[in-house]
Amino acid sequence: MKDGRARTGDERAERIAEFIAPLRVEPGAKVHLSEDFDPTSKSGLKNKRQGKALLAEGVALLADHQRRLAAEGTHGVLLCLQALDAGGKDGTIRHVMSGVNPQGVRVAGFKVPSHDELSHDYLWRYSRALPRRGEIGVFNRSHYEEVLVVRVHPELLDRQWLPGRERSGKALWRRRYREINEWERYLTDNGFRIVKLFLNLSKEEQRVRFLKRIDVPERNWKFSAADARERARWDDYQAAFEDMLSATSTRWAPWYVVPADRKWYARICAAAVLAHTLMEIDPRYPVIDDETRHELELEKRKLEKEAPTGAAADPYTAGRRSR
Repeated sequence: MKDGRARTGDERAERIAEFIAPLRVEPGAKVHLSEDFDPTSKSGLKNKRQGKALLAEGVALLADHQRRLAAEGTHGVLLCLQALDAGGKDGTIRHVMSGVNPQGVRVAGFKVPSHDELSHDYLWRYSRALPRRGEIGVFNRSHYEEVLVVRVHPELLDRQWLPGRERSGKALWRRRYREINEWERYLTDNGFRIVKLFLNLSKEEQRVRFLKRIDVPERNWKFSAADARERARWDDYQAAFEDMLSATSTRWAPWYVVPADRKWYARICAAAVLAHTLMEIDPRYPVIDDETRHELELEKRKLEKEAPTGAAADPYTAGRRSR
């Protein structure tokens, strides 16, 4: 039985690895989003109903591994989500993390930096939001904003009080790519695995989602004129994403480009990548030593003696025997 479960787990891990392989940006590869990754892909899945079943399976798998991750308390996981407006980040978090214990998950979103945050180095505010060991942390937008929105809007750099002459241009971005890669390597070496997902949305699907936010009164709050202005910089953002993916997909923290035009499919991909990471960590429940086991057995006997007349001394073991 035990060997059978192990084989089943190995087979499931192999299927997940095979499923997410086309999404992975190979370290050193030069990314061309329009040529390399199709935002409309659903990788042979027939329909949304089939997708829901797979997502439910993935969420259950995540819940099991998250419990073990928390119990072991050795590793932590950081999930970084990047996308353009209406890319589906919030929905991905809500659905993929729906089955896990909320006490073991920390979600952080990053808005316009405060004066205090700008008074520190650009990675400082992200460092403060990192998960603890045993936790899954989620960055809804992440430190990669510092090579995306800041690159598209270089005037934002004026508020960061950078020293020296390299305050813009290719040299600045190359330096930041290197710094981010080294920071992620440091975190990985210390037991924190990093999962990086870019939700790849097509320009037409973004247009449709924006219209829905305008047409549906309950969604009006999700749209602003600023979103439309950012959409006008579509090509600039695509170039920034391509350079980011090319420069920062590393062996220790690879990027995965998730087709995002179908929300249900994007959520399956996100769950699969996260599950794959947790299965690689393979967290285990702690095994107690002989002395602690002896103490537990003594307490067990005391509790069994307190059973009311006619009640099973230990209902749990009695129930297992009856099955």
